[in-house]
Amino acid sequence: MLKIILAELKSHAPFTVFGAFTGIVLMILVSTISIPSGLSYRIFYILHPLHVLLSALVTTSMYRLHLKDSGRVLIPITIGYVGSIGTATLSDSIIPYVGEIVLSLPNRGVHVGFIEEWWLVNPMAFLGIFIACCYPTTKVPHSGHVLLSTWASLFHIVMSLGGTLFWYSYIAIFFFLFVSVWIPCCFSDIVFPLFFVRRT
Repeated sequence: MLKIILAELKSHAPFTVFGAFTGIVLMILVSTISIPSGLSYRIFYILHPLHVLLSALVTTSMYRLHLKDSGRVLIPITIGYVGSIGTATLSDSIIPYVGEIVLSLPNRGVHVGFIEEWWLVNPMAFLGIFIACCYPTTKVPHSGHVLLSTWASLFHIVMSLGGTLFWYSYIAIFFFLFVSVWIPCCFSDIVFPLFFVRRT
């Protein structure tokens, strides 16, 4: 299992770097045009539920594609929900919030989607699980998952901004964007479902 984790982290690092780079480009654009906090909140709650949808789709699909017994129902639902909601919350909310604390951003706050906007986020998780149970696939959704996670994390940070960022802040934000996507998303999409496949 450790070899799988290390191999997947290594193979996904370059694309995650690319995703974090696109996040910094967006951050510069947002800082230039001064997007209001309310609009950033709305954008976050477009990107975050879509991230949950793709995460649930990929996590559940990975489990389904590696398990010969397709008659199980409760286990893939549980794996898809916990894997997507847990990872998306960590990736889009918790780790960016830690970054906001480190950078002492003035309007920092943690936004836990499956509680704060439960009526939107939770159904998206179950929609992803349903699609995966009918048409399991992992390739394109995983790439989209990484980008959506990066951008959702970015707009969580954007909500906390209250002024001009210094140049070194962009370096720190790049780091937090990379970490918030690289480890949680690879774990959710690959390691987490395969962990249960090996035991069922």
